[in-house]
Amino acid sequence: MSEKAPAYEITPSAWVENRILLIRGEKVMLDADLATLYGVETRRLNE
Repeated sequence: MSEKAPAYEITPSAWVENRILLIRGEKVMLDADLATLYGVETRRLNE
């Protein structure tokens, strides 16, 4: 019996590409999006 993996464990490239922002000519991602990508809380990512 297989269970669905949480959404943050399966990372389609479209999800990542849609969260990349262009700010002053630099490609960046918000810390909240990176935390979701890695499956941690934002505050843990920022430690």
